Amino acid sequence: MKTFFDYTVLGLLVLIFIACEQHTVESPNIESRISKSSPASYNNTSIKLDLAEANRLSKLPMDCIQNQWPYKSGIILSKPSDNALPIEHHPAFYGCFDWHSAVHGHWSLIYLAKQFPELENREEILSMIGQNLTKDNIKTEVEYFSLNRDSKSFERTYGWAWVLKLAEELYTWEDDRAKEWYQNLKPLTDYISSEYQTYLPKLVYPIRVGEHSNTAFGMSFSYDYAEAVGDISLKSAIENGAKRFYINDSGCPISWEPSGYDFLSPCLQELDIMRKILPDEEFYKWSRSFLPSLFDGSLVLDPATVTDRSDGKLVHLDGLNFSRAWCLYSLSDCDICVENADNHLMYSLDKVVDGDYAGQHWLASFALYAFKSHNQH
Repeated sequence: MKTFFDYTVLGLLVLIFIACEQHTVESPNIESRISKSSPASYNNTSIKLDLAEANRLSKLPMDCIQNQWPYKSGIILSKPSDNALPIEHHPAFYGCFDWHSAVHGHWSLIYLAKQFPELENREEILSMIGQNLTKDNIKTEVEYFSLNRDSKSFERTYGWAWVLKLAEELYTWEDDRAKEWYQNLKPLTDYISSEYQTYLPKLVYPIRVGEHSNTAFGMSFSYDYAEAVGDISLKSAIENGAKRFYINDSGCPISWEPSGYDFLSPCLQELDIMRKILPDEEFYKWSRSFLPSLFDGSLVLDPATVTDRSDGKLVHLDGLNFSRAWCLYSLSDCDICVENADNHLMYSLDKVVDGDYAGQHWLASFALYAFKSHNQH
């Protein structure tokens, strides 16, 4: 027989349970998938880009590569004719809020169409790409760079790197349309390769930031392109530049990261380019001096927290989680790297499709590149 005390205790427990449930529902900004005090660990074999995830992520660039508005222009107005709509200056890459996001939106869709023949809306996607990557459109894109002296530094080097990554993806796809688009894009990639080789020797100091102008990121993506297509002169320029910038670096202060608007990790991006250009034995020695806590297992690297995904700068930190993941997956001789990469990828993955264009216009590309790196390593 239950006493009054028993019912009182039972009632209190019910009230506590209801209160906890209400607190969970009413706290949408609490990042509950991974606790900073006790990080979740994901099964590496369960992290897979399947058709359902590919369809989900494909909708983001598909919805933006031909969407002109809103748009953030990087154009310098030197004469009245410069005051034109973005689609007139950039008939290939006028969507997705800004030029570089339009470029890597195309990369995302090409990567997905290449990997998933059964991708939803695949033919519509390829039709859109074909409408954008025409010879005439690319000719206009090249003219914007080459004929306007004040625009020589346009998208240097972040947008440059994504153009080369796009070209690499087309070059390595055995598809007739891809081969045509690669040739259409070639005047722009040739121009960027040449400009890169002119620019790097003039750059006395590397740019060590967590945003677009990060030197290591630009060189890393561009190096992949140079290797894939056999651009020996660009490859050599990047190797020489990276060694000049980074070979004497040690003790990278990763505890200072991230800055509030980062979508790249200065320390990990530097590791990424040096991994590519140094022989294995030399990289082993250099990396242990550069970031010893990563390789001795003592580094605690928590995923970055985003408090407002409608803020175009604050949502950068979701991109940081993805770019950290792709750098960490690539370090095959690091015991804690895969677990750290998994945690970062999964922390932001379900938040990419949140209904706000501030992140949706670009984050799918970063998530997909993290998946690609996971699959490769």
